[in-house]
Amino acid sequence: MIEILAALSVSAAAGVRIGLPLLIIGLLYSDNLWADVPILSQFHPSLVLGVLVSWSLIELLLSKEPVGQRGIQIVQLLFSPIVGAIAGIAVARSAQLPSLLTGVLGMVGGLLALVLQLVQVGWFYRLRRTPIWLIFAQDFLCITLVLLAFDAPEQGGIIALLLLWFAIRSSKEWQRWYQRQSSPGDRHHPRRYKQDPD
Repeated sequence: MIEILAALSVSAAAGVRIGLPLLIIGLLYSDNLWADVPILSQFHPSLVLGVLVSWSLIELLLSKEPVGQRGIQIVQLLFSPIVGAIAGIAVARSAQLPSLLTGVLGMVGGLLALVLQLVQVGWFYRLRRTPIWLIFAQDFLCITLVLLAFDAPEQGGIIALLLLWFAIRSSKEWQRWYQRQSSPGDRHHPRRYKQDPD
């Protein structure tokens, strides 16, 4: 159970940023620099380090600009399920879990990362622009989830499950918002949808 929570935590981090989680895993928690990380272990560590450092800097710096946010979100949306699966499998391998459970954690981690990334994209287009304080909070959350995955997996797993709950609540809220926007009568009565029963 501890290993499952750890995998969820690090996969949730991949749903926030895609370069930073893998970089932290390699630098802090891998003796041989991504030797247990699928796909990345096939490349020279120097090459992987350069790519991850470069992309992490891009995520940290360009995400503060509106134009950069859109470009980064497209890349994150495409690669978040892959990175989430890689991170989940890396944690499972470090815990020496059976191959079947490792594969399951990889799939679950990829789906979790994709769902969280979809939530970010949805809020970005609804708010039109992500507030700067929220971007810094995302950076902090990503780093925290990776650190908790290895040092306090119970807390990290709980945070990951809370993020999943938030994603489900967001999807319901978007559905109500879309229905209100598509209904001509609601445009003249903005508070009408609040009185409707769930």
